[in-house]
Amino acid sequence: MKIKAIVKRTDEPAGHMTHIENTLKNLQTIVGGFIEIVPVGSNAVIICNEEGKIRQLPTNIVIGDGSVIWDAICGDLVVVGTDGDEFTDVPIDFKTWKTLLKGWGNT
Repeated sequence: MKIKAIVKRTDEPAGHMTHIENTLKNLQTIVGGFIEIVPVGSNAVIICNEEGKIRQLPTNIVIGDGSVIWDAICGDLVVVGTDGDEFTDVPIDFKTWKTLLKGWGNT
C-alpha cells in the first residue's frame, strides 16, 4: 500500500512530496539502513537512518528553535503520519513542511 510522504535527500533544500510503498524494506532502502523514528508532532514523524550520525552521513536538517539546535538528522529522511503503530499519509502540506524547516533554523 502506498502512502503520501515527504522525502528529503541531503542534496535537496526542502525535499519533495511523493507516494511511497509503506513497507519496512522500502523505508530502509530510502534512508539507507535501519530506521529511527523522530516525532515531529502529535501525528507526524521523521523516519531516518538509525546510524546516520555514527556513520557520519551528511547532515540533512537540524531541529531547534532557530537559535538553539536540539538535534540533527543525518542522511536521507522521510516524513509520514502516524495512526497508532501504523504509518499513514503525511498530515502536513509541503508549504507547512517548508515553514517548519525554516523555523528550526534550516535555510
